[in-house]
Amino acid sequence: MENNFDLIVIGGGPGGYVCAIRAAQLGMKTACVESRGALGGTCLNVGCIPSKSLLNLSENFHKAKKDFNNQGIEVEGIKLNIEKMMSNKNKSIQVLTKGVEFLFKKNKVVYFKGKGVIFSKNDIVVYESNSKRTNLKTKNIVIATGSEATSLAGIKIDEKNIVSSTGALSFDKVPKKLAVIGGGYIGLEMGSVWSRLGSEVTVIEYLDFITPGMDREVSNEFQKILTKQGIKFKMGFKVESVKNKGNLVSINYTNVKNAKKETIEVDKVLVSVGRKPYTEGLNLTKVGVQKDEKGRIQVNKKLQTTVDNIYAIGDVIKGPMLAHKAEEEGIAVAEILAGQAGHVNYDVIPGVIYTSPEVATVGKTEEQLKKENKSYKVGKFPFLANSRAKVNNETDGFVKILADSRTDKVLGVHIIGPHCGDMIAEMALAMEFGASSEDIARTCHAHPTHTEAIKEAALAVDKRPIHF
Repeated sequence: MENNFDLIVIGGGPGGYVCAIRAAQLGMKTACVESRGALGGTCLNVGCIPSKSLLNLSENFHKAKKDFNNQGIEVEGIKLNIEKMMSNKNKSIQVLTKGVEFLFKKNKVVYFKGKGVIFSKNDIVVYESNSKRTNLKTKNIVIATGSEATSLAGIKIDEKNIVSSTGALSFDKVPKKLAVIGGGYIGLEMGSVWSRLGSEVTVIEYLDFITPGMDREVSNEFQKILTKQGIKFKMGFKVESVKNKGNLVSINYTNVKNAKKETIEVDKVLVSVGRKPYTEGLNLTKVGVQKDEKGRIQVNKKLQTTVDNIYAIGDVIKGPMLAHKAEEEGIAVAEILAGQAGHVNYDVIPGVIYTSPEVATVGKTEEQLKKENKSYKVGKFPFLANSRAKVNNETDGFVKILADSRTDKVLGVHIIGPHCGDMIAEMALAMEFGASSEDIARTCHAHPTHTEAIKEAALAVDKRPIHF
């Protein structure tokens, strides 16, 4: 009976471990199976958390080296110790993964280390090694196995010179020249880390704009700021080949419009062209769980697959591949299984790029509203006119609010600027409650703060900003 559960979650990433904890809180006998050997998934081990550590440390290094003297903080002999920096990052990861294990113990979630394979709708086998296997019985299953980095045809990632985001988190020295293939948020975050630490970074992007899916005005401003910071962009180029050439890597790429061919030689190449659902070895076809043409598991509004007691959440299903989206789905599934009304509002899922300045977004872009023939108003306010940003020398960027022309309901918010990864929470909350731009404009914001730019942008929707 000890290996008989109400719920087994396969995958211990942000979606999986949160789902397991919530289910246990709701009185279910719950287990979580994770093959990595550490909880937290890609996000905690080789994604969000280590990258944010390096983003923060590299920004501090850059400020100390480039900005402090101009601000009256005179420092000399600044040195980069990459080994210490990586050690600091790794320590943070260990503390947090152990923290999740502690939460499992606290909530009585049983943790199995090994590869979980589904043999029937009620049977899972955990393979710890070739010799050790454990049979588990369960009433319900949640698949939360996440995603893995993809590459381009013919490009082999070796995690030495040609790396995915995982390899880019662990260089043992700063590459003189780094090429980033793909202008999405992961490539730009990692590119900005190494640029700040001294690399000459070139981003090669197939499209003629970066960060696809983002509001275009913000995307264009973002590229201008990154260019000013020293990152080079080759836009509208298709990568044909990436080959190791001794200690260097040679990249051949072709202009999409005029077919002109170019070559660049660099020390390291980061291939950052997206991620795909990881469902390998789960036995999904055998048990009747169906996938769509992109390899994502098909689910209904209750996150139920084509097998009634098997659910799926996070990167293995449709939607943005974001840790917090997976967490919301994990909680929703646990509550649905407990007979409650679990729900995820997909219209209010914030997204953040943790460069400097940060980029944050929630809701619809202008391009989406135009496509939907929705009548809207725009309110914009630059950080250049915000007193806190001005005194902190953080004046790049702006706040942009999109509101319904008829009802004034906020439809989307897009911010590029200081601390906007935290500021976007106010706008997500406002949208969750169906706020109008007038509601935000009439809410008192503390002075002097960066958030005053939100109030001013809301005032600008009605063409009445005070400070611009």
